[in-house]
Amino acid sequence: MCGRYTLTVTMEELLLHYLIGTPAVPFHLPRYNVAPGQLIPAVIHDGRSCRIGTLRWGLVPSWAKEEKTGAAMINAKAETLEERPAYREPFRRKRCLIPADGFYEWKKTGGAKQPFRIRVKSRELFSFAGLYDIWTAPDGKKLATCTILTTKPNSLMAEIHHRMPVILHPDDEKLWLDRDITEASRLRPLLRPYPADDMYAYPVTPAVGSVRLDSPECIKEWN
Repeated sequence: MCGRYTLTVTMEELLLHYLIGTPAVPFHLPRYNVAPGQLIPAVIHDGRSCRIGTLRWGLVPSWAKEEKTGAAMINAKAETLEERPAYREPFRRKRCLIPADGFYEWKKTGGAKQPFRIRVKSRELFSFAGLYDIWTAPDGKKLATCTILTTKPNSLMAEIHHRMPVILHPDDEKLWLDRDITEASRLRPLLRPYPADDMYAYPVTPAVGSVRLDSPECIKEWN
């Protein structure tokens, strides 16, 4: 799964990577411990160009009766998207990119769990494959939410956890956002494990388990 991640780059780096002009978010500060339920930057295509804004992490389907369903939908299994009503339509028409530069996972070591931060070896910004939806509350208020897709682990991640987030190859980001593409057969090949040889992991402080900690301390190597 993917339950925590980092996004420590500047707004300028975000805009340059996704070739976006004026952002829909007023500012962006480095995030060292992004957690479910928070507002997170996400990229969508509006039919003309890419734009960046914020979505709440934890998908609430448009047809849901209650907002609280989002707490259970922070991740979606790539293998079963077409089988789950909550993800079937977003998979066809409401795909997004979720920028990150690392993510956390906990490895069981004896009776304890050691958190690791996982990055791509280039240390560059990358994109999780995401889905989003818009839910309308009884009072008419609209809520935009998202989920991060997961897949089977590569050899690096298999030593840490049995799942990993879907990290898109930069060349595939445009295809994932293309609103004209609705065929699952064209999208499924993108949802593969990222190459293990292009990633690395290192231990970090157990304090990262607290959502209250959001500082550079989170990403320092733990000895």
